[in-house]
Amino acid sequence: MNAVQQAVADKIADYLSVNLRLPRENITYDIPLFGDGIGLDSVDSLEIIAGMDLLFGVSLIGAHDAVFRDIRTLSEYIVNHPDFKENK
Repeated sequence: MNAVQQAVADKIADYLSVNLRLPRENITYDIPLFGDGIGLDSVDSLEIIAGMDLLFGVSLIGAHDAVFRDIRTLSEYIVNHPDFKENK
């Protein structure tokens, strides 16, 4: 993970911790966001979609489910998205 992707992953983890009230120490980059991992649900996915647009200017509406596998995958998608704004 390069420095930009690391910074994005950190912001995502912080966002999940604050907005979904998850203990930050339980959020790692490779833990699955849904199912047996963190255990997020479809309502939480809407919060993630809204948050990533707010934080990075990237719309995740219509993104493939695999993008939401874990923070590492999500941050990679965001950094490579043409609408990504590093310092939004």
